[in-house]
Amino acid sequence: MRYIFLIYSRETDRASMSSEEGQAIMSQHRAVQDEAGRKGVLQAAQPLQRTNTATTVRMQDGKPLIVDGPFAETKEQLAGYYLIDCRDLDEAIEWAKKIPSGCRGGLGCIEIRPLMQLPSPVGQALA
Repeated sequence: MRYIFLIYSRETDRASMSSEEGQAIMSQHRAVQDEAGRKGVLQAAQPLQRTNTATTVRMQDGKPLIVDGPFAETKEQLAGYYLIDCRDLDEAIEWAKKIPSGCRGGLGCIEIRPLMQLPSPVGQALA
């Protein structure tokens, strides 16, 4: 089963860290990605740009309302994701323990969610 690992951390911590601190966190991510790649379970991993680059589309009275920025104000922001093929939730939790989520000593978290399996349309394969 494929799981998505949503990485939440505080942008304010990321913005104020030194280049050395940033490199240390990226090295930790590379180590997890290398291990998952060697085991053949990593399907994708990507950091996200800051929330000030986000655009939210919400339907209001049947019409799209386009808003700059994230959907909601939160203390932690979605910073990136991993997509890993795991046997079960226990294996997914073991991977989540390895993914760095904190910045500058601040706490972050990893949300694990299984992806839904959708039936493939006739003659087409879904990723």
